[in-house]
Amino acid sequence: MLFLVAALMLLGVVLGTVAHAPLSVTAALAAVIAVWLGIFAVREHHGRQHHTSAH
Repeated sequence: MLFLVAALMLLGVVLGTVAHAPLSVTAALAAVIAVWLGIFAVREHHGRQHHTSAH
């Protein structure tokens, strides 16, 4: 329960920061996060694909 409260407080701080940041900064950070998540997803997909084919 305490973890959930801390997570919601952190989310509020992050959303508050985004609301006050210029749109160009927000868009650039969103693009960086999207690329990072895309790379992570591709690596996970390839890792699972190679791991399951060996067994």
